Amino acid sequence: MGHMTLLFSPLRLRDLEIRNRAWMPPMCQYHAFDSDGTPEDWHLVHYGARAAGGFGLLIAEATGVVPEGRISPLCTGLWNDRQEKAWARIVQFVHAQGAKMGIQLNHAGRKASTTPWRPGLGEGTVPVGHGGWHTIGPSAVAQEGLDAPREMSAEEIAAIPGQFAAAAERAVRAGFDTVEIHGAHGYLLHQFLTPLANRRTDEWGGSFENRTRLFLAVVAAVRAVIPEGMPLLVRISATDWIDGAWDLEQSVRLAALLRDAGVDLIDVSTGGAAPAKIPTGPGFQVPFAETIRREAGIPTAAVGMITEPEQAEEILREDRADVILIGRAALRESGWALRAAHELGLERGEIPYPGSYWRATWRR
Repeated sequence: MGHMTLLFSPLRLRDLEIRNRAWMPPMCQYHAFDSDGTPEDWHLVHYGARAAGGFGLLIAEATGVVPEGRISPLCTGLWNDRQEKAWARIVQFVHAQGAKMGIQLNHAGRKASTTPWRPGLGEGTVPVGHGGWHTIGPSAVAQEGLDAPREMSAEEIAAIPGQFAAAAERAVRAGFDTVEIHGAHGYLLHQFLTPLANRRTDEWGGSFENRTRLFLAVVAAVRAVIPEGMPLLVRISATDWIDGAWDLEQSVRLAALLRDAGVDLIDVSTGGAAPAKIPTGPGFQVPFAETIRREAGIPTAAVGMITEPEQAEEILREDRADVILIGRAALRESGWALRAAHELGLERGEIPYPGSYWRATWRR
């Protein structure tokens, strides 16, 4: 390259080589309007535009492994053939643009059946008679503003790893390059981790070993069904931002266990289990990715108010993370990665402009 940058250097995880380290994280679209979890043309255009916009890896939004695992009735799923076929079409188009694609598999637990986060739709739990469903969780403790879940039985807990594994098998058949397990933002696996939601006194609650048991079982089940050469990603909330709850020290311990269980990269976010005072600002979550990377010895992705190319490059240059996730800035600008490559000094011929857009490239 005429001007080598870390952000636009390739990254290899197992057998997967990704063209750069500017990735788009999972972001809910609330756009499965048939309410059956099937992605639509919106998703094809949404992900396709960012693939053409130069991102290296796109991670599809939180996708329910079972119907009752969706965050809202308009969220996507991956538990049947129709959904698998619809996702395969999207993945094929993304690949045609030179990008790779992953999917984030999720069970929302007590944060399921919520009103889609779109303007004018209100908030709270969607009633059973209006398209919602009864929710479940590790304990019968409500998330603020939502209905209380029913405490899961031991049999229901034991079924969760298999549900994730079945969705992962579908993801492989649909052509996804990687799978990310969602263990962050107050959803089911995070609910088991944090004492804010988990008050159990059996083998699934109390000690660190018990609270992490389900998470590790899900990872083992998914790792067992995806190809050996396919990388496995995990997203965690490194802290609840609340004293006495889930915190960075426990996240480092968990990250080491995940590394040993076959996880290849941890996508490090924070919060989501309960309202908290979070000191936001540019790159406010980067220190968590940096600490986990250093102390657990596993690659990490940094996310959170990273909006400028030089800011992203500096994080990589300082060895604070291995990948940069560009979230809301990517919603505002589908070609963020193309512009970033230009601003960081890559020559015109080194930037993956779509051929049809060549006349609109930045020039030096």
